[in-house]
Parts: sequence; C-alpha cells; structure tokens
Amino acid sequence: MRANPRNALSRRTLLSTLGTGAFAALAAGCGVPAAYVDPKDRARRDRSADDKSLTWANWPLYIDTDDEDESRRPTLEAFEERTGISVAYTEEINDNDEFFGKISPSLMNHQETGRDLVVISDWMCARFVRLGWVQEMDRSRQPNVTAHLDPQLRSPAFDPGRTHSVPWQSGITGIAYNRRRVGREIRHVSELWADDLKGRVTLLSGLDEAFALLMQGNGVDITRWTADDFHTVCDQVERLVREGRVRRFTGNDYIKDLSSGDVLACQAYSGDVIQLRADDPDIEFVVPEEGAELWSESLMIPDLARHKANAELLVDHYYDPEVAARLAAWVNYVCPVPAARDVLADAKDEETAALAENPLIFPDAVMRRRLAVARDITAKERTEFTKRWNAIAGL
Repeated sequence: MRANPRNALSRRTLLSTLGTGAFAALAAGCGVPAAYVDPKDRARRDRSADDKSLTWANWPLYIDTDDEDESRRPTLEAFEERTGISVAYTEEINDNDEFFGKISPSLMNHQETGRDLVVISDWMCARFVRLGWVQEMDRSRQPNVTAHLDPQLRSPAFDPGRTHSVPWQSGITGIAYNRRRVGREIRHVSELWADDLKGRVTLLSGLDEAFALLMQGNGVDITRWTADDFHTVCDQVERLVREGRVRRFTGNDYIKDLSSGDVLACQAYSGDVIQLRADDPDIEFVVPEEGAELWSESLMIPDLARHKANAELLVDHYYDPEVAARLAAWVNYVCPVPAARDVLADAKDEETAALAENPLIFPDAVMRRRLAVARDITAKERTEFTKRWNAIAGL
C-alpha cells in the first residue's frame, strides 16, 4: 500500500465542472411530501442468496484504483474474490440534485431504481430518510460497522443511530489560505474580513456547503441552529458583498484561484487542501477556533433493492480497518474508520505511514472538539432558505 500519487483532480474538484442538475427545484422541496413510503412497503424479495451480484452507484474519483490500470479497483476486487459477489460499479453521481432527479420518479412511484447501493451527501440522505426512500440496514450482517464506525458519526440528527446510512467518507469544511502571501496565521472566521484580504476571499456558493461554517463563526451550535441564526448569517454576507470583501462565490474552482494567488483565503474542503499542499506547502487548512463542519457522504440502500443482503456485506467490507486504510490512502478524505490509522502507521512506505499523522484524515482529539455535524435543513425551511441564499450568491 502506498499513498495516493494523484496531484490533479479530487472528486469534488471534478464536480465543479459538471453543473447543477435540472431537477434542483424539485429537490429544493417542491412537490414530494405525499410520496412518503411506509416502512412495511420499502422491501421486496431479496435475491441475494440466489443472485451473487449488486449494483453500486458512486461519485467519480471516489474509490481506489490500481496505479498501473485505472480500470481496476483493488479493494472492490478483493470483496468480489472473497465473497463471490459480482459488483456492477458505476460512477454516475455527479451532483446530488441531479441524481435525486434521476431516481426520484421511481422512488415516489414505488418502483425499483435498479441500484442496490448509492452514495449521497448527508443533507440529501436526510431527504431520503424523511421520505422513507431507503431501507434500514441489518447490523447483524455488519460487525465491522458496529465495531469501527467513528463515534462522532454514529448518530446524526437526520438518522439517529445510523440505522439507514453508513458514512462512505467524511470531510471538513473550513478555511484554506496561503500563509506566505497572507503573512500571518488565520484562526477565526472573522479574520477573513480583514482589510488586507478585501476582495481576495471566496465563499462556497452552495447553501448546504456554506452556511454551517459561517454560523460557527458567530458562535452558533450548528447541531441545533435556528432560522434566526440563518438570517443573521445572510444579513452579514449581504453586507460583506456590498463592501466588496467577498470576491465571488465558487464551486470547487476556489482551488484554481487559491493556487494562482488571485484568492488569499477561502472556504474549502479538507480533502482538496491535502492535494493542494502536495504542490504548494504554503497553503494551510484551518479548523477555526469557533469550529468547523464535519460532513459525510453516505452509503444507503434504496427501497425495493433486490440485493440488500449483498449490499450490506459490501458496506461492512469497507469497515474492515485494512480495507479502510487502503481506501483512505487513495482518497485522502476523513476516514470514518479510526482503526485504519494504526494500519497506515505500520505501512512500510514512509509516505503512506505519514498519513496516519495527518489530522485531515484522522482528526486528533484537539481538532475533534471543534468539529460538529450540522443539523440538516428541513423540507419546510428549504424553499425559503434556498431562495434567499441563492439571491446573495447570484445563483
């Protein structure tokens, strides 16, 4: 095992070129509350015992590949060899809203999606859980998940006890800046608005990606934020935009701006900055003193999936610390399996062993005290909040 040799695109970087799906209005909360599926109607006869296969939909660049042959996925091939289960792996999820639009007609009409396992962001997972569009997992088939899931990720507000979801990878939304160009440390969200950074700061354009860190800068507990907290942030950002302090709102193109020096500081994702630092060690990632958001993209089994038991075994495979360590060495996001840290620490390759000490992959105790999982935006809130934020961000 050795560390991921990539120094170009991360998964989230790639997504910045792909745009938002045509179904964003539907995904924003318009028109699906009547589509709730009762728990007794979510399952269909499981074919797993007779059909050793499953279909898994994931994002691009989100699984390890062989250095010599990028079509090969070593950790997935290991699962197939060990279990005899064939996995049809598709990199079809380019945007949460777009994917919602692709499979929601089937789910709301109580039809099969053709997928046994999907990976979506937790704020979208919350919508699926509320609508009853995913099945509860059988933890008796998942001893690794039970033993090794990061305690900080075990019970988000949208899925208490993680009964319907299991984190695939996690990350942190914090602040990235070029320490050499700024000439000092940045440790607080408020420092983004210093006069010498005026017009050289960017914020993330997506509501779900941006709001939590800005609230934390105001001292808000994001596990139980209120509508007043949200509107206070919007008032502040509107003022900052008027004053010319925000250069623009971005997707992952903040990476290009930060690398070129056009931007000195920005909201950023931890996994991106790990890769940026490989080319420019002056770029720092900060979990502000007030805190930062810990997010996940999670594995879920849609309603009527025909290979549920097979999917549950695959999820558990990735919670084996040896497998999780290999995946973490490739994707460089926060690993949801803390026990993988010891596996990496014992690696013979020095670069790989060093990943065990990287707090952006394995947050230490000091950093963890400043991380929180934000409560999601409810269906009732989403239309109003999205409209206001998008007007500010120019979406």
